[in-house]
Order: sequence, then C-alpha cells, then structure tokens
Amino acid sequence: MEPAIVTPPAFHSTVGSHLARRLVEVGVRDVFSVPGDFNLALLDHLIAHPQLNLIGCCNELNAGYAADGYARSKGIGACVVTFTVGGLSILNAIAGAYSENLPVICIAGGPNSNDYGTNRILHHTIGLSDFSQELRCFQAVTCFQAVVNNLDDSHELIDTAISTALKESKPVYISISCNLPGIPHPTFVTDPVPFTIAPKVSNPEGLIAAVEATAAFLNKAVKPVIVGGPKLRVAKAQHAFQEFAEASGYPIAVMPAAKGLVTEQHPHFIGTYWGAVSTSFCGEIVESADAYVFVGPIFNDYSSVGYSLLIKKEKAIIVQPNRVTIADGPSFGCIFMADFLTALSKKLKRNTTAVENYRRIFVPQGLPLKLEKDEPIRVNVLFKHIQGLLSGDTAVIAETGDSWFNCLKLRLPENCGYEFQMQYGSIGWSVGATLGYAQAATNKRVIACIGDGSFQVTAQDISTMIRCGQKTIIFLINNGGYTIEVEIHDGPYNVIKNWDYTRFVEAIHNGEGKCWTAKVRTEEELTEAMATATGAEKDSLCFIEVFVHKDDTSKELLEWGSRVAAANSRPPNPQ
Repeated sequence: MEPAIVTPPAFHSTVGSHLARRLVEVGVRDVFSVPGDFNLALLDHLIAHPQLNLIGCCNELNAGYAADGYARSKGIGACVVTFTVGGLSILNAIAGAYSENLPVICIAGGPNSNDYGTNRILHHTIGLSDFSQELRCFQAVTCFQAVVNNLDDSHELIDTAISTALKESKPVYISISCNLPGIPHPTFVTDPVPFTIAPKVSNPEGLIAAVEATAAFLNKAVKPVIVGGPKLRVAKAQHAFQEFAEASGYPIAVMPAAKGLVTEQHPHFIGTYWGAVSTSFCGEIVESADAYVFVGPIFNDYSSVGYSLLIKKEKAIIVQPNRVTIADGPSFGCIFMADFLTALSKKLKRNTTAVENYRRIFVPQGLPLKLEKDEPIRVNVLFKHIQGLLSGDTAVIAETGDSWFNCLKLRLPENCGYEFQMQYGSIGWSVGATLGYAQAATNKRVIACIGDGSFQVTAQDISTMIRCGQKTIIFLINNGGYTIEVEIHDGPYNVIKNWDYTRFVEAIHNGEGKCWTAKVRTEEELTEAMATATGAEKDSLCFIEVFVHKDDTSKELLEWGSRVAAANSRPPNPQ
C-alpha cells in the first residue's frame, strides 16, 4: 500500500506584513510613529520588514507633520499612532495634509476585534461604549477610512485605502484591531500582486474643444502671462507646465504656495504673484495683462491678500487638475491638466510682449543697508546671507509667519527644494515637516527658517532629528513673539516667554549624536556661524539662534497683515 501524499499547508501572510509590503511598494521607507498599547503588535510587523524604518517621534502631532514633510519629497508619507488619544492628537496634522493635497497614510492601532458591538467601555476613549469618535473625526479630514476588525475584508480595505490616497492625493485613515496584525489569512499571499493605479485619461472630444477655445482666446491677446499654482503638484503637471511655458513665450509667475514647483532659473520667470505683496514688478505685469492663465490656483483670503487681487474674471483662464474654465465661460470637465497643457502648447502663437515689458521696467533688487560693526543684525541682512547658502543640494522649509515673506524673496537655484504650508498655516508645522522632509530627501541639506513662537509649539522633535543623524541647518528667529499676528491684530497675547533656545537644544542633544548650536546678534557672528555650519559642522544638525528686534519685519508682512486684518474685521452684511 502506497503512503498517502500529504500536502503541506499553504503559507499565508498576515495583516501586518501585508501592510508593511504595500507601504514599501508605494515608496514609503520611513514610518513616523508614537507607540501605544493598541499599536505595539502592528509596529512589530512594520519593523520586521527589511526596507521599512520606524522613526519614533516625541508626540503624535509632530509624527503627522513629519509624514506631511516626507510626502512633499517622496510623494507619499505614513504615520502610526494608538487609538483615540493618539488619533485625536495627530488629527490637526492630517487636516493640514488634506488641505495641502498630500497623500498621507495615517494608521491607528484599534481595539480588539471582539470589543466591537459590545457594551464594554475601553481605556483611551471618552468613556462611552460607542468608541467610534476617532473614526468620525477622521471622516472630515481624510478621503477614505478603513476600519480593519475582520480578517475577511482586511486585504480589500488596506489596498483600497492606499490606492485611494494615491489617486486622490489626500490622506487616508486605517484602523487595525490590536489582535489582528499577526494572524495569517488566505487573502494575503506571500508575494502580493503589485499595485497598478489606472491612469487618468481626458475626454478626447472635450480636450480638443478646450484647447481650441483656449488657443483662440490667448492667440488674440496682446500681453498674456502664466501664473503657476499649488495644484500643479497634485496634478503631476510640472513637466507639462514647463513645456507650455517654453512654447508660449509668456512671462512665468507663481502663486506663493507654488514656489518651488516651477524653476526660477527660466529666463521668462518674473517672480511670485501675491497681489499687493508680489515680487517687485511681477504684480504689475500680471495685473496689467489682457489675459492670464492660472494653472492650479487656490484663491483664499491669504493668497488673495484679504480678497484684494486685481484680477478680472473675463481675462482669466483657470486650469484646475480636471477642469478648464475660460473667462466667464465656457467650462470643460474631465480634462486633465497635464494633457491640456501639452496639447495647448502645440496650438499657441509665441508671444513675448509681456516678457519684453517686464524687462523694460525691471530694476534689480537693492541690497540691505550695510551694518556698522557690532550693530544688531536685521532680518533683511540675515536673508541676504541665507540666499548665499542655497544650491541644488539644499531645500528651504519656511514656517508660518514672517518667514513666509522673507523666504519667498529668495531666488531658488535649479533643483533647490522649497516647502511651506500656505493653505492651513498651522504654526509649529515646520519642525515636524523638516524632520520628515530631511528623512526623505537624503541628497539635500534642509535649511529651516522658524520663528520663536512657532518653535515653542513643536520643539521636542529636534530630538528625533539628532537621533536620525540629520544635517539640517535651523535658523531660529528670536523676536519675542507672534510677529505675524502682531501685524494682523496686536495684543499682549502675542508676547511669549523667552527661552534660552540654544541651551534647550543642547539639553536635548545631551552628548548623543551630532549637534552644534550658536547665538547670533551681529552680522559678523552670523557669517562666522554659517561658515562653521557649512564647514567644520557640515555633518551635524546646526541650530543658529538669531536675535532680531521685535518690530523688524518684512515690508510685505506689514502690507499683508493690514489687508488680512481688514478682511477679518468686515462687519456683518445687513439682514
């Protein structure tokens, strides 16, 4: 009698290992986390993947900001927190990523699957047997929510969440019950089929009609201009924008939130269009044009300087990621930005009239007044020196505040990165975002410009930067308060308790890792500190505290603040 053939049981993967593989597959190599009892088993599976690095952050808010910064460089970011206490702490950062159209995978360890549908009260909740508060909060700031408390549909939920984040370029929320990460299931094969995201295809007839109507509008204009907007990123249309600019011959401006998305070394680049606080001569050229093409714009109260832009709808072509609107009409849907710009490039008559007008009126920017020996340093002198640090191997992170306006005046070399959070404007964002961006962009040295008030919100994760061996240069601008808010509406609440910032960082450093600090009060001290940061301490995290007068602000902030204040204080409409 022949022996029976025994078939070995099939090996099946687990929820945790499948999630780890999917994250690696879409480009994530670092996951920012804060451990908690509901996510510990899941973290074990993430760190088990050889291509995934787990970075522990000091708090959930910074973990979320770090995933935001990482996504700006890598195209996608991920963070892991525990149930409710972690989830609600990270919520503000995820809301910011939603506003900025960044695909961030926010993963929360959830309750044991057996607790769903019972009357049990769990810790880390608000004390109700219905513990869906976290999910309901995330529904408002993510484009998809997956609650994985059943193995049968866990594969589908995880894959749908990650693919939706990539397709929509928005954050998603995945909650995984704490007892499920290590359990095998037949739906998880050892080598999952790779993701393929179906490409977006424009409506062919609509595309032809939109291109013909736009070309007819622009070809009869005398001095048209192009203005790039922040949605160039979400539309993945930067190359097509460059192609359109080359073919048209028009001047190229960018909206403030699009700085860094368009090369500033193009001969037709004229600066940042921001209404009354535009780069010198840029606003005049844009607002005097008889046709302007806004590509991926966001018009809000901040970007419009309190709704004061002198832009007329009948002269504007608005190109959004999936729609084109020409003046007061017509409007064409199912038209994708990159397809449209590429097709339009082939139909335009080259027109350099507005470029020539710009060159006639342009006067190079003046230099700051020379400081006397030992005279206190001024902000404009600081940024003159920061300009000299920039190259294609650097990236600038600008914190919410006067750094917005000072950094926008920097002329970016080719391939120099640039990021700031214009739409959401959450103070403190830059510390976590600098951590995440530097972790992703290992080929660049990050230069972060952070005000003292913002730094106090999220300062702890300087610790994580040192732990990760990052070589960022941080300029901490110490002017004693919330300067941007002073210029909108002053009051005693805008004055903060001063810290000894360098000693704070030195305490965090505590002799572990590479970190160097300096205090700067004069131009001589600044040049010496910069020489050290780029020389002897080039492999260290360099923290340079710069003392400036509390009223030393950019002229742009003064103008912008007064206009935003006027917009904020509009009286109620008559009933």
